[in-house]
Amino acid sequence: MRRLSAAVVAVLAAVAVGCGGDDQADQGGADEPDRLVVEADGGAFSARAVYESTAPGVVTVSSIFPGGTNPLAGPGPQSGQGSGFVISNDGEIVTNAHVVTDGQGQGVPAPLPDPDEEEPEPPADDGEINVAREVFVQFPDRNQVEAEVVGFDPFADVALLKIEPEDLEIEPIELGSLDDVAVGDPVAAIGSPFGERQSLSVGVISATDRSIPSLTQFAIDGAIQTDASINPGNSGGPLLDAEGKVIGINQQIDTTSGGNQGVGFAVPIDLVSRSIDQLREDGTVDYAYIGVTSQPLYPQLAEELNIEVDTGSLVANVVEGGPADEAGLCCAYSEAEEEENTIRFQGLEVVTGGDVIVSVEGERLVEEADLPRIISRLEPGQTISMEVIRDGKRQDLEVELGTRPVGPAE
Repeated sequence: MRRLSAAVVAVLAAVAVGCGGDDQADQGGADEPDRLVVEADGGAFSARAVYESTAPGVVTVSSIFPGGTNPLAGPGPQSGQGSGFVISNDGEIVTNAHVVTDGQGQGVPAPLPDPDEEEPEPPADDGEINVAREVFVQFPDRNQVEAEVVGFDPFADVALLKIEPEDLEIEPIELGSLDDVAVGDPVAAIGSPFGERQSLSVGVISATDRSIPSLTQFAIDGAIQTDASINPGNSGGPLLDAEGKVIGINQQIDTTSGGNQGVGFAVPIDLVSRSIDQLREDGTVDYAYIGVTSQPLYPQLAEELNIEVDTGSLVANVVEGGPADEAGLCCAYSEAEEEENTIRFQGLEVVTGGDVIVSVEGERLVEEADLPRIISRLEPGQTISMEVIRDGKRQDLEVELGTRPVGPAE
């Protein structure tokens, strides 16, 4: 079972995957400490060097909800703790949305709390995602200050915090890019597992383009998987490449026990950067929406359905009145019609009869999550081109994208 805990939760750390070597001979000094090394193309990955250059920018984030106490003095039922990292000299800090909210999925953002309200009522259990009443950030030098929640993005599980940097020594960490990220690359993670601040773990990228749960009914697509040693309190901390640049925010684990089993996930940095840019503007984030459910096509299924392409997205249903429906994408089934058009193949239930989306904006759909990944990086109101196969014939459609609904789609 994949677990996404609320404010206290799991992050991405990593398992040492190379050899820890004794490099005293190279250093020429008997007092030089051993350096943990993971071999990488073109040289060695130094976990020590990454830690020394980035750890000053990693913080512990504590959240207090109505009736709670500061978790730095011991987490309670209405408080939580996670990690975060500084991204600007202006005092901007990034963490997971679930570290500073009570959201655990399928929720709608509630208004930010009123700082002038002296005795706030506990949030109602109405499905809304509520921001913590108070949020504090503790730096490695033990300075602790209150932070403002500028806004949060439930779709990407990202939150932007702001502190007053005056009289504080803050060291921003540089954001990286996914352009050169590949399976097998060494990575490092720093955070506060179980409140143990400034903890380092190392590992490798196990996979890319994974889909993981967000705080809504939509998945986070393009996530990074790593053989991470993840524990409560790491959520919101940085996943770093060999140059010490952030390539993801450590977010959750896949586990049956609640502990690390070597399968951890991070929100990809390109999605994080998009989220941060919009949160800076007005504290909210909008995503494009097409309004389809689909199933990935693969060669054997394509042969079974007599479809001429090996990969793509087989449209299982279209949301009535949504952008795809307005553009004429097929088909919007009733419950009875969907049941009629469902076949069983290789142990899977497949809804047939709909269009096959071959490409979006000229980008061919190959991987299972390609369609939602591409759409999520476009903008609402944008008109896009799609190549589809309908009744064995190729045709082009234009779709004006809508705005993704936060609650369940109608």
